[in-house]
Amino acid sequence: MWSLLLLMLERVGIIVTVAFLMTRLNYFRTVIHQQNVTNRQRIPVTIMFGLFGILGTYTGIVVAMDSSGISSWAMVLDEDEAIANSRVIGIVIAGLIGGWRIGLGAGLIAGIHRYTLGGFTALSCSISGLIAGLLSGLIHKRLQKSRRHVPPFVALLVGGLAEALQMGLILLISRPFGEAYHLVSEIGLPMIVANGIGTAIFILVINSVFQEEEKMGAAQAQKALRLAGMTIAHLRQGLSVKTARATCNILSKEVEAAAVAITDRDLTLAHVGVASDHHIANQQIQPVQTEGTQYVLHSGTLLIANKDAINCDFRGCPLNKVIIAPLKRKSETVGTLKFYFQAETDISTVTIEFIKGLSSLLSQQLEIAEAERYYQLAKEAEIKALQTQVSPHFLFNVLNTIVSLVRIDPDKARQLLISLSRYFRKNLEGSNAKVISLSQEFEHVNAYLSVEKERFVERLDVSYEVEDQRFMNYKIPPMTLQPIVENALKHGMKGMPHNSDIQIIVEQQGEGVLITIKDNGKGISEERLKELLHQPLQSETGTGIGLYNVNLRLEMMFGKSSGLNIQSNIGNGTTVAFYLPSFDKE
Repeated sequence: MWSLLLLMLERVGIIVTVAFLMTRLNYFRTVIHQQNVTNRQRIPVTIMFGLFGILGTYTGIVVAMDSSGISSWAMVLDEDEAIANSRVIGIVIAGLIGGWRIGLGAGLIAGIHRYTLGGFTALSCSISGLIAGLLSGLIHKRLQKSRRHVPPFVALLVGGLAEALQMGLILLISRPFGEAYHLVSEIGLPMIVANGIGTAIFILVINSVFQEEEKMGAAQAQKALRLAGMTIAHLRQGLSVKTARATCNILSKEVEAAAVAITDRDLTLAHVGVASDHHIANQQIQPVQTEGTQYVLHSGTLLIANKDAINCDFRGCPLNKVIIAPLKRKSETVGTLKFYFQAETDISTVTIEFIKGLSSLLSQQLEIAEAERYYQLAKEAEIKALQTQVSPHFLFNVLNTIVSLVRIDPDKARQLLISLSRYFRKNLEGSNAKVISLSQEFEHVNAYLSVEKERFVERLDVSYEVEDQRFMNYKIPPMTLQPIVENALKHGMKGMPHNSDIQIIVEQQGEGVLITIKDNGKGISEERLKELLHQPLQSETGTGIGLYNVNLRLEMMFGKSSGLNIQSNIGNGTTVAFYLPSFDKE
């Protein structure tokens, strides 16, 4: 018995060695890596595992009832002979990996072959193959529900149990019973142990493939995320010839493909890598024309195509396979990402999953770019709307002053209208701009003060302190300083008979500049100061939107850190400051 066990383990080693070699084949790895085997794959997989079962039969050890047995390969058996074999390993593995259909099919193939060899256990061994396939298929179904790989311990038990069932069938079916009983007592335990161990080792080999694929998948996922990070600076600008070429240049260096291309719905925007001498990306001569690309654009699904689908008329083009993945914005396919290969063996399951993940990440970048574009348009529209509020706000206050002067001092009212027209002439120069230079904004303030001096005469003193004249090139939203100065005059200095003083200070702070407007007016109450920048406030002399408007525009353009900072105490004047970052200078 022990010598037979050692011989059986030796023969099992042959099966496991073949199994290991099979796992090196891309097709085998692709099949066992899938959770569900497709109908198209089921027949070749069934045949493959059926051949494993046949190999297990041929490598078996012939046992004759009147001798001690031999260890040669069995091609045919006499009526008094049986065979101690490892056929059940291939059948059980088929069921555990592919389910009951593949297990039953492999059992049928291996069982029919075993029946043709003859021997007094031919029928029982043939039937046991079918039962082993069904049994392992049921175990596969249970493991599939828990989404687990087959544990080696389970494989050991199922392999041993399948062989034990075969021994039971030999006792039930094979005749004469005495010879059947003698055979089972001789080969039963060695076959149960050897085939259980062989099945477990086979599963260990396959699980190592799973683990290898998972590690590769994790590495590819990390690589996809890294590539997404490298391309985001380009694709966040949208899909164009420039951004597509920059993205293809990055991908071609990082992905093991012969060439990379990107299209939109109409044109090939970029092609980098092999065959770029005739696969030329140009808006005039390289329109999107292949059926494969059109299919992906219309279906929104990934396509793996051969040389015919590449549709290249250039003689000797080395590109033989292509994976075309959709680039989507929301649910709409707006382009494709193509990876070309020179040989079919260059494409693996991991490669396909990597390209799927990468196209999904790049699609998200295009979605973000579109959202940012709409957000920017909305923000610019809102800024423009806020900006258009400033002139009516100022005009409303000035006209109130002119109305009050028309009856009591017509000449002064006339002079004020002339100054007002000069102010609006200056204002029109920057009214259509999103930002202007600080020097231009100072001109606006001076134009405004030319209007206000008619009211204050000698009572107003405005001074400018600029630490560095280069700061005058910093960008600022139009009509930012004027409403602050106006607020100081209308509210802070209201009723002051003389010594109305305003200081405008521009000084460096960190990487940007700090602009401060100080007045020596009557100040703002603590209660009103808390409400000032959070909503437009009612005002007796204006619309109440001045500082609120300025603060909102600064925050929308430059961020919260550039919002107005107001400090004031009753009777001690008011200080308004805001920060301009360095990237907004010319």
